[in-house]
Amino acid sequence: MEKRDIRNLKLEDLQNFLAERKEPLFRSKQIYEWLWQKKAESFEQMTNLPASLRNLLQENFAIHKISVHQRQISQDGTIKYSFKLFDNRLVEGVLIPTPTRMTACISSQVGCSLDCKFCATGYMKRERNLEPYEIYEQVVTIAQEAENYYQKPLTNIVFMGMGEPLLNYQNVLKAIDKITSPEGLGMSYKRITLSTAGVAKMIMKLADDGFKCNLALSLHAANDEKRSQIMSINDSNRLNALRDALKYYFAKTKNPVTYEYIVFQDFNDSLQDAEELYRFTKHVPSKVNIIEYNPITEAGFINTDSIRLERFVAYLRERGVVVKIRKSRGKDIDAACGQLAGKN
Repeated sequence: MEKRDIRNLKLEDLQNFLAERKEPLFRSKQIYEWLWQKKAESFEQMTNLPASLRNLLQENFAIHKISVHQRQISQDGTIKYSFKLFDNRLVEGVLIPTPTRMTACISSQVGCSLDCKFCATGYMKRERNLEPYEIYEQVVTIAQEAENYYQKPLTNIVFMGMGEPLLNYQNVLKAIDKITSPEGLGMSYKRITLSTAGVAKMIMKLADDGFKCNLALSLHAANDEKRSQIMSINDSNRLNALRDALKYYFAKTKNPVTYEYIVFQDFNDSLQDAEELYRFTKHVPSKVNIIEYNPITEAGFINTDSIRLERFVAYLRERGVVVKIRKSRGKDIDAACGQLAGKN
């Protein structure tokens, strides 16, 4: 029978385990420090614990490390990682370096629960949710890589890798709690962005739970008919439901929202599409990130041409919408947005 990973225990659970075995409670904080701050890979490394306690932990628990299975470096400096989990499944993550930022793009599921037509991960099945420590370890590993390759600290984290974060809700929030806590990495909530394809009831739950990170909605069409063609989740989370959820979210958190929008040629790139997007942005304070489409073999979409893109963006800006055009990074190694598919 597979031993439970000790990092799935709350501090209180660990204290109870030690108390039942007549071990001093201060040991729990030492163990937690080894696990989350010192990133111990084995109980043997916990050198300030007596050998008897290390053996006790070894008998009852495991530390399931993730490892870098493959590393690919793009011409633009982006690095894609294939991470091997303890059960030999693979997930992917990306380090995106820019002059001002070091960003980790991380995964929340093995595969994905959804089937967005423009995303390579959407053509995979969801094999399982990632555990909180597996999400956390992706960040730790990519942070170490940023130091090794660029001698710079990790500055930002985006949940834009494989999987739908809101369909692994509890584990994602537990991981964020560790990433931001002093006993973990101590990163600011404002340096973390969670991107969702749009699960209305879970967006409202984020509000109820006092979510402090940035929220991005992968929108891509502000028209139910079009959005359902490329994102089947829209059939059960219509735009009106998302609008109401976002209003609720903003009312409770006062945090603005980012809309992600890929402009596909002859699909969602008309001025009518721009008008519909403009109207949707008016519901809550927001900005729009125009994302370059990164081709995948499973789909036949292409980016709109530069003239139509300029006209689309100008239409929004003339109406006061804050728009940023995001250029893809790591496209030559299938590390760009929408290309992660666990091929390695």
